[in-house]
Parts: sequence; C-alpha cells; structure tokens
Amino acid sequence: MELEHVIGLEVHVELLTKTKAYCSCKNEFGAMPNTNCCPVCMGFPGTLPALNREAVSHAIRAGLAFGCKINRISRQDRKNYFYPDLPKGYQITQYDIPLCSGGAVEIQTGGQTRRIRLSRIHIEEDAGKLIHDGAGTLLDFNRSGVPLIEIVTEPDLRSAEEAGIFLETLRQILIYLGVTDGKMQEGSIRCDVNVSVREEGSRDYGVRCEMKNVNTFHGAQRAIEYEIKRQEALIRSGGEVEPESRRWDDEAGKSFVMRTKENAADYRYFPEANVIPIVVEDKWIEEIRAQISELPREKKQRYTSDWGLCEYEAGLLVSSKPFAEYFEQTVSMGAEPKEASEWCLGALSKLLNAHKLPYDAIPVPPANLAKLIALIHQGAISESAAKKVLGQMFESGEEPEGLIVRMGLGQINEEKVLSQWVSEVIGENSKAVLDYRSGKKSAMGYLMGQVMKKSGGRANPSKASQILREALAQV
Repeated sequence: MELEHVIGLEVHVELLTKTKAYCSCKNEFGAMPNTNCCPVCMGFPGTLPALNREAVSHAIRAGLAFGCKINRISRQDRKNYFYPDLPKGYQITQYDIPLCSGGAVEIQTGGQTRRIRLSRIHIEEDAGKLIHDGAGTLLDFNRSGVPLIEIVTEPDLRSAEEAGIFLETLRQILIYLGVTDGKMQEGSIRCDVNVSVREEGSRDYGVRCEMKNVNTFHGAQRAIEYEIKRQEALIRSGGEVEPESRRWDDEAGKSFVMRTKENAADYRYFPEANVIPIVVEDKWIEEIRAQISELPREKKQRYTSDWGLCEYEAGLLVSSKPFAEYFEQTVSMGAEPKEASEWCLGALSKLLNAHKLPYDAIPVPPANLAKLIALIHQGAISESAAKKVLGQMFESGEEPEGLIVRMGLGQINEEKVLSQWVSEVIGENSKAVLDYRSGKKSAMGYLMGQVMKKSGGRANPSKASQILREALAQV
C-alpha cells in the first residue's frame, strides 16, 4: 500500500513592535526576567487591555503580501486553558473572525513552483516562558502579552523538505516586510506541526497528530520525518493512529504524548468583551499597501532580468535583506552589478564568515567597496592586491586610496620597470621559454606567474602580459 503524507503548519510569529499587544510594557528580548511586565499583561483583576495598533498594521501587511482577504471587521476571543505560563487563565486570540483569511505562499521545490494555501492569519498574544533548570521550573513573564500573528496553512505540504522550504520562504518574506526580526535563536518564529498519513489517491484525510515545542526549522523537518515514520509503522502493522498532541524533543529526536488532541470545544472560546472589534478602513489598508517594498521574489527577478545575474547569484544576494541592500547600494555608487555581486559573494562573504559577522554588520561602507572596484578598473591596483586591501578595510574602516599607498600595493604600470622584470624572468626560466615556443600554452601562464611573483603582485597583469608576449616572440 502506497501512503501519502499530509502536513499543515501553524506558524507563530513575534511581531516587531515597541510595546506588547495590550499594554505599554517593552517588547524586547533579553531583559532581566520579570522586568517587562505589568498588571495588564499579568492579568491582574480589574485591568483592561488596549490593542496595539502597530501589531494590527503588521498583521495586515503580512496579509496583503500573501494575498489574503483583509476582513474589515474582526474581533478577538478568549482561548481558555490552564497552564503556569498563562497568568490570566486564557489567551486573547481570534477564533471565528480572523483579521486575514485565505491567501497563499509560493515556494520553489524540485524546479517547480508550489502554491501552499493559507487558511488564515490572526492576531494573538504570547504566553510567558517556563525555564526548567533541573532543581525546578521558573517562570519569566516578560514574553507574556508579546504580540503574535499565527499563520495557519491548509494541509497542502507533502514532505518534511517542502515544509522546510516553506518555513524559510515565509521567514524571508516576513523579514523583508519588517513584520519580525526572524531571529530563531530568540524564538521570534516558532511552529506547531500537524501530520497525517493516508492511502495515496484518497480524498479523505488520515488521523491528525500535532507536534508542539518545535523551535527551529531543522527541528520541524526532523519532527515531521519522525512522525511520518511513526504513523506509517502503526498503519502497516495493522494498528490505528490516535489523535494526539505530542511534545517534540529535539535532543532526543523523538516526540512524546502530551494529551489527546483538543478541538475547539475544549478551549471554550468566547468573545473577548474587554477589547472592541477591529475595524479596518480601506484608507488604512492602502496606506499599508504603499509601504510594502520589493519582496525577495521580485528582487531576484530584477537582478536576473535587468542586471544579468544568474539565478544562483541572485538567490544568494536576496537571501538576506541587509545583504541585498548593501549590494544595491554598491551598484548605486557606480560598481557594475556583476562585479559588485562577485565581490559581495566572494571576498566580502569570506571575511564575514571569518569574523562571524551578520550581513547587517558589514564594516566596509558600500561606497568604499565601489571605490575599490573602480580602482581596479583604473589600473591603480590588481584584483589580488585589492583583496588584501579589502581585508584591511574590513579591520579598520579606512578608505581604499590611503590604504593602497600605506600598504605599498599600488599597481605598477611603467613599461620600463615591467620590461626589466620580463627580461629577468625569461633569462631565469629557459625551459619554460622553450616549452612556450614549442606550443605549450601552459608555459605562458607559468612565466606570467613568475613576473607577478617578482613584482610582488604589483605588476599590471594586462600590460605585463603584452610585454611578455612581445619579448617571447623575439627570443
């Protein structure tokens, strides 16, 4: 029996706002435990929440980018459950009338475009954080009340690999939108994974199990692969899959039963009476739409069609918004797109990796990289020497002109000096000269390498090569 895998995701995205969802507490990561909380986000009796307009704006921006229908009137609801990190005993979320409905995310897989439908995007608040230290469990309520959007897919994914591509694509777009910082290590994006298995060709879905506590995209893929194997083994042995919520343990590479799968009735949803309905006017939507800048897919297409970059280069450049912006600024300063791409993806990326720096912390201003590329064109420095200069620019932040002089790496163009080096190389390498004259083209490369070595890499390669060929013709 051939089995098909059916996967849906519930992605929780922390929004990039200054304050929390319903109070004025700071929305920031890394503060001392329980310092960014107040009676409102702690759910003290008598307090009243007030919805953060910026959070709604971010949710609408995401909805527009993914082609969702923005519901002009939506409301918030209480999702009731008891857990130590939920001080109110309920979570403010949206149930039957979400802010955004429908939409889709397009992903590239196997050389094809797959359209993964979305069910909804709704606003909700985050819970606090449980810290297990061995001796007991501590509670940090700094995260309690942080604004989230939950992006719920239809069960359109068919493999762990597709789910991973979807999550990476989603994260990239959300960062471009300015909706989230996308920092996985800080929990900015987390997801629950729903997996079922059915007979291939069947229209009916299998029994769905949900996996919680999935904090990384790699973990999501591992959790899906594990759950697929677990369910397939049950089915093939004649057993039945039970609807469960399971906790994923990434260290153990296993999931464990938490409880029988809940449904909506278990949460006893009812309208949040303390928060007024969300009314979205057309003018507000158009203002947000106008703020959406070029997204990765369109940017990549422009790089290939307008600037002649290959798909692979363009894909690497747009993978990070700060990196793409740096590249574009370098081009705007006069560098040719192809050369700017080669320098950004080559020497500059190597330096970033060596120094373990992110793309938004490049210490070389785009204008200085453009100047360095221009100096190569002007014959002021060779490309190999320019890489040494870039390394020093990376360390000191200095401009390239002064560094070239200070480091003694200026390119030598004087014909008299170049001719002297060529003459010495020909005299010192008679075998290579004979090989060249007998038709061995590789000998030319060797002789040219000796000229560059003698010049300390400072000889103008084009001029030195011309002089070398002319000298060899006369030998």
